[in-house]
Amino acid sequence: MTAPNVSPTGPLSDGRPLPRGRRRWRDVAVLAGLFALVLAGLAGLAAATGWEETLAQLTQLGPWQLAALLALSLVNYVFRGLRWHLFAQRLGLATTLPQNLRHFIGGFAMSVTPGRVGELIRMRWLRRETGWPVERTAPLVLMDRASDLAAMGLLLALGLALAAEGIAFALPVAVIALIAAYVATRPRLLAALVTMAYRVTGLLPRLMGRIRAAARSLAVFSTPRIAATALALGLIGWAAEGAAFHLLLLWMGADIGLAMAVAIFTFSTLAGGLTGAPGGVGGAEAAMIALLSLQGIGLEVSLPATAVIRVTTLWFAIGLGLLTFPLAERASLKAEAAA
Repeated sequence: MTAPNVSPTGPLSDGRPLPRGRRRWRDVAVLAGLFALVLAGLAGLAAATGWEETLAQLTQLGPWQLAALLALSLVNYVFRGLRWHLFAQRLGLATTLPQNLRHFIGGFAMSVTPGRVGELIRMRWLRRETGWPVERTAPLVLMDRASDLAAMGLLLALGLALAAEGIAFALPVAVIALIAAYVATRPRLLAALVTMAYRVTGLLPRLMGRIRAAARSLAVFSTPRIAATALALGLIGWAAEGAAFHLLLLWMGADIGLAMAVAIFTFSTLAGGLTGAPGGVGGAEAAMIALLSLQGIGLEVSLPATAVIRVTTLWFAIGLGLLTFPLAERASLKAEAAA
């Protein structure tokens, strides 16, 4: 890990790393740029279909309805944060629930990095506060991602089973998510795959070694009680955001059914992640608009619905992360200094 006051990337022209202050402004600028690009794209589509109808849909939403959407997103973050705490306790970390929630929510500030690798900042906070190296805390990240994939894969499969119509390519996406979740939680299988990948490519020996060591540590999470509890927490969290999307469409006069709404939301989120784009930005929005259109929902509804649900889920999480990030940094630096 790098020193706390420098950046691992983004060196200055003379080779020195970016100071923390400049790095923070750079990250904010990247976030603002991505947000502006998404808004510009949606605004362009709205202009092509007529501003009046799109604005009319947006004005139908009152403050209490927006508050309800944000509250359902909070349900997602809290339940997944509880899952993170469960994993931390199972791993043996002497961290408290407020501490783990601070790490989990603060990591959302780095969600819009390719593959969400920026969320590994949580490992740095844990290293400072507990002294555990990244090799010992890496299983937390693997289990968190695997649990998300398992929960979303099951939700997507359930939505497809209950919906009146199917979604093209949704079943393969659900299967891929479930297979990835299974592999990521099987210590021996994952370690064997990492070893095979290194033997074939010969690349990144240190990273491969760390992943293999982390894979062996996954055995502590493989008990039925831990797996079932983690899956239940993830299902409740992601189902809450899917239900929020359903409510939003109802309020806009587009009732496609709860099962289909959850399936579209889940598929779009997974599809956006598969693109590798930061936070799935662009891919998730495109998939959501396209799938709503296939359900007979016009752009005058699908555009504002997509914009609102992404703001109240992804961008709300990022906002909470940006608020929590400085607290997590200060707390971790204070703990490191005290140690």
